[in-house]
Amino acid sequence: MTLQHRLKMFGIVLLGGCAAPGSAGAEPALPFKTEIIADFDAPWAMAFLPDGRMLVTEKRGQLLLVAADGKARQVVSGTLPVDFAGQGGLMDVVPAPGFAINHLVYFSFSERGPGGKGVVLARGRLVESGNARLEAVEVLHRATPYLPGNGHYSGRIAFSPDGKYLFYANGERQKFTPAQNPKMSLGKVLRLTLDGKAAPGNPLAAKGFDPAVWSYGHRNILGLAFDAQGRLWEQEMGPEGGDEVNLIAPGKNYGWPRVSNGRNYGATTDDIPDHKPGDGYEPPKLSWNPVISPGGLMIYSGKLFPKWRGDAFIGGLSSHALIRVDLNGAAAAKGDQWAMGARIRDVEEGPDGAIWVLEDGGGGSQGRLLKLTPRG
Repeated sequence: MTLQHRLKMFGIVLLGGCAAPGSAGAEPALPFKTEIIADFDAPWAMAFLPDGRMLVTEKRGQLLLVAADGKARQVVSGTLPVDFAGQGGLMDVVPAPGFAINHLVYFSFSERGPGGKGVVLARGRLVESGNARLEAVEVLHRATPYLPGNGHYSGRIAFSPDGKYLFYANGERQKFTPAQNPKMSLGKVLRLTLDGKAAPGNPLAAKGFDPAVWSYGHRNILGLAFDAQGRLWEQEMGPEGGDEVNLIAPGKNYGWPRVSNGRNYGATTDDIPDHKPGDGYEPPKLSWNPVISPGGLMIYSGKLFPKWRGDAFIGGLSSHALIRVDLNGAAAAKGDQWAMGARIRDVEEGPDGAIWVLEDGGGGSQGRLLKLTPRG
């Protein structure tokens, strides 16, 4: 048993950075100022509109349109009914390419259906005359198959830099084997057209896979983001240990549940083989053991923190942290880990280059929206 596993068994988590905000000596150690902007009820994701306002999802099913300063908000009606249980609810929200003209908004959520539950991708047009609402809402994709349980939906959305394709994450629903099943969308990154169809030229369709599959062998993807060079990065939760950052390449198998740098919960030995050279699986660029429990992923491109331009930022759930990852081309290295005193569900870059973090609203968190700007 590794030292990290022994520490994990005794509840010891090694954190970098500094103490949580509000504790002795914490504030001078943080390289940014923290401003509380708003507070929400179990928020899951946020996205900026071109004018600086935000869309924020709450797991119970509310989509909120929030002023840039957080002082005013309104409920956006027209979303579809969600199954709010466990990890399920209203999840990601992303404005479409060309939103300033088409006003389209994409969102994901969990629902109950034949066979159990699954994650859904939908789209609607944001209308603000009168009360804010989504109109012409349509379901674009449903995960296959629906299964019992309330976990590992994923549901993260990212558009390709050219705006032609939508990349969409389906978790393996805590069922392990779907991640390797070519006929299922579960445990996969999908590449879709903007209308939710399997994109032409996907790499595995000719091999008998669901034609939407771009990569497979994933567990619970909770972050998708493109860097400035057009590379697609993701982060996903491992089991007990083995949280990952992966560089996503078409057609690759990332190994779950056959290999992992973690182990199954409750196992007394390392029951899952670690990634090893030549094992036929794409290894992570980074992994954590003990875990950080990653939530949300952003690749920074702004001007307020020039030394971090091009780096990835990840929210930490069980680690109560904001994590920075040094990205250098196709390589990744661990950077900073700042204790935030709450579960961090999402992280985004604001129009002015500020870093915005969204607390989870669970496990003692308040669900606050925080704006981070440079000191001095």
